[in-house]
Amino acid sequence: MTSQEIISLYENVAVITDQMLAAARESDWERLAALESRCSSQVDIIRNAEPREPMTGSAREQKARIIRKILEDDRQIRNLTEPWMAQLSAMINSTGAERKLSKAYGSGQSG
Repeated sequence: MTSQEIISLYENVAVITDQMLAAARESDWERLAALESRCSSQVDIIRNAEPREPMTGSAREQKARIIRKILEDDRQIRNLTEPWMAQLSAMINSTGAERKLSKAYGSGQSG
């Protein structure tokens, strides 16, 4: 692949991470998960398409700028999703503890 084709792939990832950030800001977790899957597919394509020779000059600078944007979007997405994930984890753990207590002590009916 040419340098410009590789840059286009990185730009596709940047567009997707921008959409992921918007979904996270809107708490649209289903859309975020779907976009995350698309992003992962694009990253796999990049891994397989990356040229053996390193980019030079303006192409390298453009690639670095795009990667910085992707990483910034990723940081913001994590800042938005981590509290939600912690809350979800607490709910799941709480439900698991309730089930264990119910099994250990019965369903609350006296025998």
